Amino acid sequence: MPSSWRPERANWGTPLPEGRARGVTSSDFLGHSAQVTEVSLDGRGRVHVDRIVFALDCGITVNPDLIRAQIEGGLLWGLSAAAWGEVVLGEGGEIFTQNFDTYPVMRMRSVPQIEVHLIDSTEPPNGIGEISVPSVAPALANAIAALTGTRIRALPFSKTIKIY
Repeated sequence: MPSSWRPERANWGTPLPEGRARGVTSSDFLGHSAQVTEVSLDGRGRVHVDRIVFALDCGITVNPDLIRAQIEGGLLWGLSAAAWGEVVLGEGGEIFTQNFDTYPVMRMRSVPQIEVHLIDSTEPPNGIGEISVPSVAPALANAIAALTGTRIRALPFSKTIKIY
């Protein structure tokens, strides 16, 4: 069932232990959403995405489980693209990345905890097909900046930092 969103659901404003940080973003692409991404730094200096809390007002929810599944899939695709997604070209412009066996995507061991909160609404239903993808990179970049002090301005992030 849809719920009312409260920032406490993402623990926003509460202190984090050393080596952890949060980043936030919002979007009005197809609907109104907000995302909080929590990251940590391991002993080898690699960033790990630990948790994502995503709140969405997409109008009346017809099938909440389907909406949550679509949001989760979009978040994972967006994380893969932001962290490692790159089409590799040769010197002559030939494309080396020709299939998914050479295009890195998130593996199960790296999948963060994901919480999707649907906001009660009486508005007409909106599309949700790609609603979670645009907010992933900004929230992750904000979390990484809060954690490391490094502002990433180019994709994929793995060209600037170690991320897993």
